[in-house]
Amino acid sequence: MANKVKPKQLSRPRRDVILNFPVEEEGRLLLEYVTSKMPQATRTTLKSYLRHNQIAIDGVPCNQFDHELAAGSLVQVNTTREFQVLNNRRLQIVHEDNDVIVAIKGYGLLSIGTDRKKDQTAYSILREYVKWKDPSNKIFIVHRLDQHTSGLMMFARNMESKERMQHNWNNMVLERTYYCVVEGKVEENDGIIRSYLAENTQHEMYSVEDPKLGQLAVTRWRVVKRGNGYSLLEVSLDTGRKNQIRVHMKEMGHPIAGDRKYGAKTSPIHRLALHAGTLRFVHPITRRDMNFKTPIPSGFMKMVN
Repeated sequence: MANKVKPKQLSRPRRDVILNFPVEEEGRLLLEYVTSKMPQATRTTLKSYLRHNQIAIDGVPCNQFDHELAAGSLVQVNTTREFQVLNNRRLQIVHEDNDVIVAIKGYGLLSIGTDRKKDQTAYSILREYVKWKDPSNKIFIVHRLDQHTSGLMMFARNMESKERMQHNWNNMVLERTYYCVVEGKVEENDGIIRSYLAENTQHEMYSVEDPKLGQLAVTRWRVVKRGNGYSLLEVSLDTGRKNQIRVHMKEMGHPIAGDRKYGAKTSPIHRLALHAGTLRFVHPITRRDMNFKTPIPSGFMKMVN
């Protein structure tokens, strides 16, 4: 009689054991702070946690022992395994908690899938990332960036956060600042553009005078630097319409470099020169003031230097 082969037992993933330490004082250093919260742990153990990405600040692993902590942030120590690090050259997480994720999207990456492309989007990358921790985890799109616009985006991790943000977007979002390099020398130092945006059959946005035919769009801008036949602008939005900045720059007579769709004639850095640099919002659950900034892309600065 043949020996019965026992079915192979699948090994279960190790369960996370995470200790949470809210930071109340400004300026504490990471290792010193964790040491004060875990006096029973040896310094060797804590240094090992640092090396192996088992200590995170606001959901993002940190292995810099002298990182200065901000009041209101959350330090977490996973005593069983490393926090997952998202290794993707086109998407970088800068904040993560139980309710939201803030990430920097690279240019050329779709925010969410289309009929023709469903994989390797910001949404699909983060969906795979959160399900690594728990297959029941979910991720929700709250707002989008154009495929060829880089910069800060936020995602919700549950339906409550998604609905609170989307239903109260204008009140919850305190600041959104973009940087763009436009063709030509913008003579004035700042200005405001107001128009009503409509969409044609070619999916191109344009301004109309009749409020009944379009949606109000308000764009504020100021010149940061001029040079080499280009102008670097800082742009803030009172409204968030599709292609709003791109349309308004074209109609100002200074299309964004690399934006062939809206009239650009040049593309010196081979991409759309538009970047979402600041995202500040009220946390949908904790009501904390969440403020994130990224530097102006170096390619933008080279264009005007």
